[in-house]
Amino acid sequence: MMKKIGVVLSGCGVYDGSEIHEAVLTLLAIDKAGAEAVCMAPDIDQMHVVNHLSGKETGEKRNVLIESARIARGCIKPLPEVTAAQIDALVFPGGFGAAKNLCDFAVKGADCSVQPDVAKLVRAMYEAKKPIGAACISPVLIAGIFKGDETKPSLTIGNDADTAVALEAMGSSHVNCPVKEFTVDSENKIVSTPAYMLGTRITDVAEGIEKMINSVIELT
Repeated sequence: MMKKIGVVLSGCGVYDGSEIHEAVLTLLAIDKAGAEAVCMAPDIDQMHVVNHLSGKETGEKRNVLIESARIARGCIKPLPEVTAAQIDALVFPGGFGAAKNLCDFAVKGADCSVQPDVAKLVRAMYEAKKPIGAACISPVLIAGIFKGDETKPSLTIGNDADTAVALEAMGSSHVNCPVKEFTVDSENKIVSTPAYMLGTRITDVAEGIEKMINSVIELT
């Protein structure tokens, strides 16, 4: 039976949503591995909207689910409608939306809180012993979910010192990792890769993401 891999999107665009390259590379890697992507996003407002040409906030309001549907070609579900029983693994592409819309790490750092539906599904996957993948900045929300408990996940965001310190402050263990590689926390079934936290070339990012996805699928 074809594996179903949940993909949590956080909008559309690196500065205020999902990093589009990372999201598409994730979907491509899932398909190449012979699995099925199940896209989902929370039905909430974005923290803000950024003009990706100027880098400035526009003052507009946009919805995370509606914007994420652009990447998913309309085939996407509101996150609360997906349960751990319906999927074999869960993956988070990066982009600032992971740190702004799925959690508030971009504002609060190690004091962040995670969007409740995101936290609920991640914990359900963890309790079901189903693997979780996280690319780029999204490991911070994994750290935020397990902050202060006994899980203490091992994660990578590449080698960014400030973000690594914040991860460790939340009780996770940070592992330096090159862009083309990934790290595996075998005990907790969590796989992560730096992607554009470290990479500058799409080919390098693609290699790391594909390895992460293959590892996640192997853990199912």
